[in-house]
Amino acid sequence: IKCVSHEIRNHLSICDMYSQIIRKNLEKLNIENSSIENALGCIQKSIQIIGTNLLDLKLLNSNTVHIIDFKNIIEQGVELAKAYVTDKNIEIEVFIKNSGNILTDENKFLACIVNIIKNGIEAIEVKGKIEILAEVKGNTGIIKISNNGKPIPKEKQKDIFTEGYTSKKNGCGLGLAICKNYLEKQNISLKLTKSTKTQTQFEINVPIIEP
Repeated sequence: IKCVSHEIRNHLSICDMYSQIIRKNLEKLNIENSSIENALGCIQKSIQIIGTNLLDLKLLNSNTVHIIDFKNIIEQGVELAKAYVTDKNIEIEVFIKNSGNILTDENKFLACIVNIIKNGIEAIEVKGKIEILAEVKGNTGIIKISNNGKPIPKEKQKDIFTEGYTSKKNGCGLGLAICKNYLEKQNISLKLTKSTKTQTQFEINVPIIEP
């Protein structure tokens, strides 16, 4: 694990270094491009998330929690997940009613949001819609992530958070199991609320803390 982690970190450092070089060169040339800037930001955030996962291998799944803005972290997760929309015609609609503070491991929370949206994108064959609805009700932040892609068979819905279960041809059955594990260790719940021909929806409930 140490050897593999070391080699991965080396290549992550290269990615991070060249991201910074690109940003500096754009500044020198006085080039402003919001798409490139957003892409560079997403690359560097993904590098941080991978780094956190590598650290887990060494520290046996530790959590580093911070006070995070509810609305901001959802928006970050959506931006990261957009990278998975490649040759499909997918509309991603986000509505965040209000915000508050949550106590969480930022990178792990982001990884879960990205994974759920990514699964939704993969469930859509060619054209479809991903919808993210979020609001704070009382002392709970509620995030509903839905897609109108291929539904999860009713008899399989109880197994989707089981390690090793997958409906994908090339899947390993770890994504949702890891997400649920990450979140539950932080007193955050993740559940499948429905999966029909018209909509599959996951819901995350996270405690809101006092400012």
